[in-house]
Parts: sequence; C-alpha cells; structure tokens
Amino acid sequence: MLKRFFKPLSSLRLTVALLFIGLVLVFFGTLNQASEGLYSAQNRYFRSFFIWVGPAGAGWKVPVFPAGYLVGGLLLVNLVAAHTARFKLSWKKSGIFLTHIGVILLLVGQLATDLLSTESSLGLMEGETKNYSEDFHANELALIDTSDPKEDTVVAIPESSLKEKKDIQNPALPFTVRVKEYWPNALIVRPMAEGAIVPATTAGELKGLGVFPQPEAKTMDERSLPAAVVELLEGSKSFGTWLVSTRADLSDPIVVDGKTWKISFRFARYYKDFQMTLLKATHEKYVGTDIPKNFASRVRVQMAGSPEARETVIYMNNPLRYGGYTFFQYQMGADEMARQRMNGLGSSTFQVVKNPSWLTPYLACILVGLGLLVQFMIHLVGFIMKRSGKPHRTLSRPTPAGASAQ
Repeated sequence: MLKRFFKPLSSLRLTVALLFIGLVLVFFGTLNQASEGLYSAQNRYFRSFFIWVGPAGAGWKVPVFPAGYLVGGLLLVNLVAAHTARFKLSWKKSGIFLTHIGVILLLVGQLATDLLSTESSLGLMEGETKNYSEDFHANELALIDTSDPKEDTVVAIPESSLKEKKDIQNPALPFTVRVKEYWPNALIVRPMAEGAIVPATTAGELKGLGVFPQPEAKTMDERSLPAAVVELLEGSKSFGTWLVSTRADLSDPIVVDGKTWKISFRFARYYKDFQMTLLKATHEKYVGTDIPKNFASRVRVQMAGSPEARETVIYMNNPLRYGGYTFFQYQMGADEMARQRMNGLGSSTFQVVKNPSWLTPYLACILVGLGLLVQFMIHLVGFIMKRSGKPHRTLSRPTPAGASAQ
C-alpha cells in the first residue's frame, strides 16, 4: 500500500521534468537579473513557490510557473519516494544509500541556509567600538526609549510593515505609529526643487523638506534608500508627523508619559552578545602601483559582561569565527587619501555572516564521496572474487590428420 502511494512520486519522468524546470528557472532567473536586480530576481525565481505575474499597477498577480522552493521540495520528495518504492536496505546497496543521503542533506542544508542565514556589514573607524552589524538590504523604523541612562530599549518595525501604509501597534510602545506615505527609494531635497513632493510634516529635523522619488536600485553596488511619513498617536492625540529617511539618520526626541523616545529610519541592525573594536587598519599596495597588496585589520573582541578579550588580525582569505559569526575583510579605507579625509584615522568594513548550517555542504559532499567509494569497492571486490573463483581451462592444439600422437 505504501509503495503504491509513493510510486507516482518516485517516477523517473517526474525527476527529469523537475530537472528541466530547474534549468528553465536558472536560465530566466539569471537573464532577468539585469532588468530586475540580483536580489529581486533571486526572491522572485528562487526564494518562492511560484512565479507571480500580473498587469502593472493592477494590484493583483497570478502564479504562472513553479519557482525554486517548489521545485527543490518536489525533488526532495521524489528522491525519498524513489528509495521507499524501489530500494531495499542491504549491504550491496549501502553505497547508493550513502550517496542519496548526501544529496538529501545537500538539498535540506541549502534550504536551511536560505531561510536561516544572514549577511550584514560592520563598519568601524580606528578606535571605534560597536556591538551590532547592519543589513545590506533590509531597513527598519526604530523607536528608541532613551530614559534609562544605562541602556536603551529599542522597538524595531520592519520596512515591510511600512509598505502597507497602515496603523502599527506594539505592546512596548505607548503610542500608535500611523504610516501616511512610503517611498521605496527617494531623495530628500529642498521644497522648491522641481518635481519634489512636500509632505505635511510638523516635527523633526526634516520638517518642511521635499521628497523626490527614485526608481529602485537594480545593481549590486547600489542600494535603495527609502523614506516615509509617519505620525505618532495616543488615541486621538497626535504627537506630531515626521519625515524619516535612511539617507538622514536623525533621531528626533519625543516625550511621552515622562519618557524620552527617539525615532530613526535606518538600516536593520543585528545586535551581538559581544563588541568589536578596530585597533589598526592596514592598507598596503605594491610599490609604484595602486594594486592592493594586503588588507588587514587588527581587532579586539570582548564578550559583554565578561573580562574575556581577544585580539586577532582579519585579512583577505583569513576570516574570524566568533560567537557563531564569521567576519570577512570586506572593504578598506586606510590608504593615505582616506586617512587625510578622516583626520588621520583609517577605517575598515567587515562582512558578517551567520549561517547555522554552514557545515552541511561539507558533510553532504563527504557522504556523497564516501557512498561512491563504498559502491565502487563493493563492485570491485565482487568482481575480483568472481574472477578468482572461475576454473582454469587448458587449450590444446588440434592434431593433424595422419600424424601420430606423441
């Protein structure tokens, strides 16, 4: 009964069809990166179950083609079903089982990486200390309670909530955040600038300035910098309307119920249990050229609430692994011109990667290689034993007619 259920899912035709669909996805997903941008194309073609298409500005879309999550999930089900319907666990098939377990682990590990991993950046000037990194793409509206002199309380609202342009409530906030306007990418300009939109704001350092909407960034070296108009309300009482933008990281004070709050539209932050200090940034070039020879950053890492401190050097192809994070040398601003601009101080930027499943690809490849080796050795040993067990035959020449046998 179980095999009858798994038989359609274990079909080899289904495997071939899914692999063909995967090739089509990779082709068009790669092709459309030029027009949609790398990350937008990845989300549309690979990080979803279906590709949705609809008329521009219509507000509705329909699924027209399976996307990466659906194809990968069906391939995983197809592989498991094939084992259930066709294979019996035996020593002779152990290599095949190991190989397929490795492939399954590779698929599951890739899904876990896609869902759980984060990439961010940590930029430091020499002598500066931080305990957070900032996302490359995501933004957040941060409401910060600064009443406690020892630590701040931060309530972060993701940018996706601002896109809906509705009221946002949070138990940790004594007020309601009403999103009146949102622009995914915009410049902050003077109100008399041609084409500028001047929102009705009543508070904040950007009060009275205009907004000039821009198309969303598509290339790898660009980033969309959104802006929004938000109003803070307590019942029918309004504390003011602010224009906020990631282009101007301004934190305006607001007093509510005796507590001082600040509002800031900024890059999404990932806070750590430790802090990092940049001690020295080194930018070496080959003599007489502008070709980089060495990027290196000497840092000190200290766990919060602990005297433990560690000093190490991060340089190209030599990352630091600490606290579940990997710090790669990403950018460097420590050459002579950069130091002149920053009063003799160098700077360094690290790419911070957190991937709980970073070991799964290595383990998967080991299992696949081991499975292939085991299966090869099983066949090789069987072949040798079969050859050694055959009886030997002696061939004699035929005796010509009329000749006497010796």
